[in-house]
Amino acid sequence: MEIFTKTKAVKLKSHIDKYLVAHDDQEHTRQSKNGSSRKSHWIVELVEGNEQMIRLKSCHGKYLTASNEAFLLGMTGKKVVQTIPEYMEDLRVLWKPIKDGFLVKLMAFGGTYLRANGGTPPWRNSVTHDGSYTGSRHNWILWDVEGVMIGEDEVVRDYWSMVSSFSSVSGELSGLDIGSPVVAEYSVQSPKVLLKKVSFSSSYYCFVI
Repeated sequence: MEIFTKTKAVKLKSHIDKYLVAHDDQEHTRQSKNGSSRKSHWIVELVEGNEQMIRLKSCHGKYLTASNEAFLLGMTGKKVVQTIPEYMEDLRVLWKPIKDGFLVKLMAFGGTYLRANGGTPPWRNSVTHDGSYTGSRHNWILWDVEGVMIGEDEVVRDYWSMVSSFSSVSGELSGLDIGSPVVAEYSVQSPKVLLKKVSFSSSYYCFVI
């Protein structure tokens, strides 16, 4: 959709006027009334070779992910979390925007949709992915998309957030004889082409963040 191709970042507002935000634990997602926080900003990455799909990256440098873990046992909804995928083609971090009037549905792999839940705890302010709905529940999977202007300084902060996250992982691997991670190069042009190249001895891993 046009708004995802013409803006670097977006905010997603649910049917109960709350924004999709990245939790401070850098793992979970939720809804919040505070749409001015950077936690409500999601950097848009277009998918090379598939113009219908996008990735959404949080302020923590992690991707909006449709997990396979049930939100509650016995319920159909599954958790929507933040992750760093092992490879960027991972279907769980790909979303297909579908226009529905003036609003948007975000379809995950398998045909489920990003859903904003209301009601009493534990559903209140939660975000899951589930099948489509008819009637009043159809609104649960509709999102109002707002474009966000961000500067290169925010892109750089996202990069260093990624470095910090990676460093914590490399610390756990310090006992293994694989050498220490070395940042070989990176460039800042736009959120879609921020590149980090890391070497472990003779092996190389490349993350497009």
